Amino acid sequence: EIMPSLVGSEMCIRDSINNVFWRLTMYPEDLMEKVLFTEEDIQKRTLELAKEISQDYKEKEIVLLCTLKGAILFFSDLVKKLDVDNTFEFIRASSYIGKTTDTSGNVRITNATSLDIKNKDVLIVEDIVDTGLTCVRLTEYLLANGAKSVEICTLLDKPSRRVYKDLKPKYVAFKVPDCFILGYGLDYDEKYRDIPKIGVINPKYIK
Repeated sequence: EIMPSLVGSEMCIRDSINNVFWRLTMYPEDLMEKVLFTEEDIQKRTLELAKEISQDYKEKEIVLLCTLKGAILFFSDLVKKLDVDNTFEFIRASSYIGKTTDTSGNVRITNATSLDIKNKDVLIVEDIVDTGLTCVRLTEYLLANGAKSVEICTLLDKPSRRVYKDLKPKYVAFKVPDCFILGYGLDYDEKYRDIPKIGVINPKYIK
């Protein structure tokens, strides 16, 4: 028996058979001005990318480098679908500051001191590539620290914002217009990462 109930701004679902509660965060119905990709769309495209990556890196071992925090959901779903030897690494590399919807123009890289990448093929897994600043700086950093090769796999690509015109991610799930996007790992002020779909934030919720 499943019994829904409201607790504050959350929906709690009680599974009386297993005696557990499932808590679902509730968001304003108009939080997203437009839904761009559903959960089904994302999973289908992620599987397609995983097959392509597995073929390209056949008989190789790759280092999958997840950029925190935005890429974590995409990374998690992608690696489960891969059929290739791999290891995981995690890094923080961001040009966004706080609530702003614009990039800061600088890249801060942390969690990098323990990376095991020397003479290895590295695949950066990103949530979104827009100006290209973060990916360019991170690629430079990895190559300078001994990576054999570096490629980019991104959930979203926003080419209309590209400053580094030569940057072309090898693996792209979806191309998106120049607007502020959230959901499925992407946040606004550290919120809404857990929404399973991707959409355009309603401007009225941008402070």
